[in-house]
Amino acid sequence: MKKKLAAAVMSFAIVFTVGAGSAFADSKMDKVIDDVLGTKYRSGGTTTSGFDCSGFTMYVFKHLGINLPHQSGSQFSMGTSVSRSDLRAGDLVFFNTSGSGVSHVGIYVGDGKFAHASTSRGVVVSSLSESYYVNRYVGAKRVMSSDTYQASAVDSEDNDDVQ
Repeated sequence: MKKKLAAAVMSFAIVFTVGAGSAFADSKMDKVIDDVLGTKYRSGGTTTSGFDCSGFTMYVFKHLGINLPHQSGSQFSMGTSVSRSDLRAGDLVFFNTSGSGVSHVGIYVGDGKFAHASTSRGVVVSSLSESYYVNRYVGAKRVMSSDTYQASAVDSEDNDDVQ
């Protein structure tokens, strides 16, 4: 039952996101995220047995050859700040969900959406325009170089055109 539910959640997220015309489809990063959609939330979790938010971002970026620390505040101190209007797939997005600084992180996937480990829903794709996230948005950081971005976060079909 758990696998069927996870597959249903993953299918819904993929159809919903791809149907919305985002970049979330065939890139290496998207495949890593697709594989863990529906994984339950686990405080301190860094594996497919369960993720917390920074454990999820660590896991995805590790598969892209980028090491991140296991704490959203520490991840926020990395990379280059990016304005919300300049977000690209693979940028880290940060939120203040606890009332005291950065306490949540996700990965921007395009089309105004981000993948993250939600405490109540596990690994999901959410919209940055949901009022909960709008009211708690702190900022975004770019930790991927342009080369890593082209190799990992651009759809493989689009990537063929770049070469």
